[in-house]
Amino acid sequence: MDASINPLLLKPDLIVLQNLLQDIRSSNAVSSQRPTDSSTAHNDQSSMRALDEVLDEITVFTSWDLKDLPTGKGFRAEFLRNYISWAQGIVRNPVDVVFLTHLILYLGTSVPSAAFLYYHFTWAHGIFHCLLQLSYCGSFTLMLHNHIHNNGLLKKKHAWFDNTWPYVLEPLMGHTWDSYYYHHVKHHHVEGNGPEDLSSTIRYQRDELSHFLMYVGRFIALIWIELPLYFFRKRKPGLALKAAASEMAAYLFIYLAACRNFYPTLFVLVIPLFLMRIGLMVGNYGQHALVDDVDPASDFRSSITLIDVPSNRHCFNDGWHTSHHLNPLRHWRDHPRAFLKAKKEYTNGRALVFQNIDYLMMTYRILAKDYLYLADCVVPIGDQIGMSKQELADMLRTKTRKFSEEEIQEKYYEGRKTQKEAKKKDDLYISKI
Repeated sequence: MDASINPLLLKPDLIVLQNLLQDIRSSNAVSSQRPTDSSTAHNDQSSMRALDEVLDEITVFTSWDLKDLPTGKGFRAEFLRNYISWAQGIVRNPVDVVFLTHLILYLGTSVPSAAFLYYHFTWAHGIFHCLLQLSYCGSFTLMLHNHIHNNGLLKKKHAWFDNTWPYVLEPLMGHTWDSYYYHHVKHHHVEGNGPEDLSSTIRYQRDELSHFLMYVGRFIALIWIELPLYFFRKRKPGLALKAAASEMAAYLFIYLAACRNFYPTLFVLVIPLFLMRIGLMVGNYGQHALVDDVDPASDFRSSITLIDVPSNRHCFNDGWHTSHHLNPLRHWRDHPRAFLKAKKEYTNGRALVFQNIDYLMMTYRILAKDYLYLADCVVPIGDQIGMSKQELADMLRTKTRKFSEEEIQEKYYEGRKTQKEAKKKDDLYISKI
């Protein structure tokens, strides 16, 4: 594994990573019959205490921690204190000031930029606007992710605004109205990358570029019809009609806008839509490309955990994906603590943990078949400790293999009892946390 620790890691990430590195050192000392480190630094108890200490720390910005912000006297410090106090009266969770910060950022930049493009279009402004939205799309989508899982971000007295801003910002960021909610919450988390998940990776050879292109192309071309049909098959006609209506309404809105003024619509609505859908599939591919061929239904073995900067600092702990699948309602700040508390379950479940790599790079390295690079990023836990770099690479390679229809039938349908037992174990983990 890569022994370097990124200095820009969030503090909870750093605490968990140091704890896991301590486990590796202790295991290696035992196996080589060297004296073990008797220090309590970074053991489970001290690490949990350290996580408890930062659990309620306010997040104002994604790029800077609270300790990096101005304090004491002076205009900036006073302005910041007043802003935090005001924002905490609006956001539902007092630590989530950052959500209001981002709403102000997007409404104060994306909306005026889009409006001015329709007033006075220039190619330079159109390109700049697309680049601006591209820089926003990760953080926005994961803020929206928190919104749809928790039925809002703001206090009830601001419900009118909490229910309105997604309809203003979603089209500008490349989302069609409510489609992320219907696909992600009502579909993906129900199916969990299984055979009926429309974004499942199991039917693809996940280190082949041609299969990846088919995966992305299918989603872009067919999700508009496949998702409503899925809900009909599941005898949920209400969800089917809502999903279809919201998708068609968004397409109609884009079409009418393009008929009225094509070039601004191209840069404000059309290009962001394609970029977002490609980005969503590239990210989901990285999250679910490594699937265990023995127990693929277990959340521990069909998703991964990343301890990194882009996913966790800038995208609200999106790297803790296994923890999120185990409990979709868990607050984003709670993932590191939940991981450490259930480290034994992660170890027994043979979960995969990586550092210094995000989902986009994960997808790229898998498609490049660069398993040695990925092995360098593995933070080994349990039986993985002591495996050589080549052994880790060979193990990762086995997890990108395409499942045949016979295997899917055996592991997901004929083996339903086994899969229910695996799910029961996962549910037991959730109840403990």
